[in-house]
Amino acid sequence: MTKSKVYFTDFKANVGDSHLMKLARLVKQAGIETIDMKDKYVAIKIHFGEPGNLAFLRPNYAKTIVDIIKDNGGKPYLTDCNTLYVGGRKNALDHIESAYTNGYSPFSTGCHILIGDGLKGADESIIPINQECVKEAKIGRAVMDSDIFISLTHFKGHESTGFGGALKNIGMGCGSRAGKFEMHSNGKPVVDEEVCKSCGMCIKQCAHDALHFNENKKAHIDVNKCAGCGRCIGACGFDAISTMDWEANDILNKKIAEYTLAVVDNKPCFHISIVCDVSPCCDCHSENDIPIIADVGMFASFDPVALDQACADACLKSPIIDGSVLSHKEHHHHDPFKDTHPDTNWEVCVEHAEKIGLGTREYEIVVVK
Repeated sequence: MTKSKVYFTDFKANVGDSHLMKLARLVKQAGIETIDMKDKYVAIKIHFGEPGNLAFLRPNYAKTIVDIIKDNGGKPYLTDCNTLYVGGRKNALDHIESAYTNGYSPFSTGCHILIGDGLKGADESIIPINQECVKEAKIGRAVMDSDIFISLTHFKGHESTGFGGALKNIGMGCGSRAGKFEMHSNGKPVVDEEVCKSCGMCIKQCAHDALHFNENKKAHIDVNKCAGCGRCIGACGFDAISTMDWEANDILNKKIAEYTLAVVDNKPCFHISIVCDVSPCCDCHSENDIPIIADVGMFASFDPVALDQACADACLKSPIIDGSVLSHKEHHHHDPFKDTHPDTNWEVCVEHAEKIGLGTREYEIVVVK
């Protein structure tokens, strides 16, 4: 298989040459301007960061990409989908307010924010993919309605997948709340009666007549009728519905790869990863620990698999930061992500992504000065 090109620039900057100028040169040399953007809707998938977290990407990086898209006649917007868990991004109103809190606004980035799966996380497109783990992916409609898709990823550690790279940003990030439920769970949802407010919204959303009120006037799920679609989770505004059967990390990684396929298949795509502030856990946390390794640089490619592999390989060579959680652990794997979270194996995701045709793990680094 032909090696994919992954373009790289480090964080060294001489006087008069900023990181943002280097990012612009990087993506242009990587070929972003070869995409026909004239009058096209361009989705830029980014993680706005949970309020309280300070490791997420600064909005300045997004503005650099937005400006390039506009210069090429495109109509960019920043997007992410709502979260499955309780926090500052589980519905569109809170999500946009959290983005503003963290510095993302039309005034700082030059474009608007569209939450991919709508107000309550239930506005989704069903994409048939017929893969090993997922037959139909549930992707935020505003993501799928785009003409062009660009991922702008903060590359960091992750407690379930080893690291959060381009595939994680796309696959998990673009899943609707029901889609996230499908990736995280291999079971069916249950109702916590103590939290349930008896509003009936979940019953209205169920297409299988599996939900009804019980004798306590609380929502109850008939598991024999339930299809496990997870739409009731998106419909519940009180987080009374969840799963009791979480998916194994390896299967989670495979599902993320398959959801990524649903997003990028048959659509012009381009991918950027910024490897700095490599925190041990996801930006979904409302806090962040000090980075586990030194900053590496910025990467770009048309191939998300090669991009994740190249970023991971570079991280394996980066010095461990003294005082980080990793500096206190035994290094059995000589891998910062496996050593930080020993129950994870990030290679499962890139291996499966390569297997289903998302790209190749074989790459050639092109250094951009």
